[in-house]
Amino acid sequence: MHSLLQAAQGQPTFDWGFFVDAVIHPSGPFLTGLWRTVYISVLAQALGVIGGLGIALMRRSRFPVLGWIGGVYVWAIRGTPLLVQLVIVYNGLAATGIYRFSDLTLGSVTLLGVIQAAIITLAVNESAYMSEIIRASLDSVDDGQTEAAKALGMSPAVAMRTVILPQATRIVIPPLGNEFNLMMKSTSLLSVIGVQEMFLTAQSINSATFKTFEIFMAVAAYYLLLTTIWSVVQAWLERKFGDPATPTQRVSMRERLLGGPARLPLTKAVHG
Repeated sequence: MHSLLQAAQGQPTFDWGFFVDAVIHPSGPFLTGLWRTVYISVLAQALGVIGGLGIALMRRSRFPVLGWIGGVYVWAIRGTPLLVQLVIVYNGLAATGIYRFSDLTLGSVTLLGVIQAAIITLAVNESAYMSEIIRASLDSVDDGQTEAAKALGMSPAVAMRTVILPQATRIVIPPLGNEFNLMMKSTSLLSVIGVQEMFLTAQSINSATFKTFEIFMAVAAYYLLLTTIWSVVQAWLERKFGDPATPTQRVSMRERLLGGPARLPLTKAVHG
């Protein structure tokens, strides 16, 4: 009530001390939620890339059935909200008796059932988007590379592994980095199935302190920190795996974080 009276009288209600303390000295539960956000994002993205590669190869297969299955998968996953998919996988499967996620213990590590469901759902969702990125990257490799590999006696599988994929990887890395940024932010949706990641932990702290603006500004600051750190890592990956003969592929950190002229030939490669 006091805060409402202050707001009505035009007095500032933002508690800077609480905000700074939440950012600089986060609580144990908040740090646990932050760690869960990070490792769920990493595992889900890794599985999403593997699944996306499989779907992309299916869609490029000479067998029409595999291409059709891959196309339906991408259509269904990309056409439904991630929030709905989370509820279907965790709550829906259990409610219908199809499958119930139970805690999994590996040595001294216990992976909660709800976290398993979160990782799997995020990976399934991400694989649909990554499959299109990977497929476009594979298609952007000059057909002459494939013909040259055949002329050298390489099988299609060997040519794909040693000639096509290494070249496509250079094109995949920039959009892969963007997808991982989206993945980290999408983990906030996991609160709907009860995963105690950073967002749901902040909701619990808010319920106890009623410092809504301050705690969620702190959460925003940590999400911004995570995405900024990843931007630095992504820039390093692009420099390491990029084509040294194509300096226009390099984007400055200022342009990466604050925006700037699009100089990447990726747009043409993926959408052209």
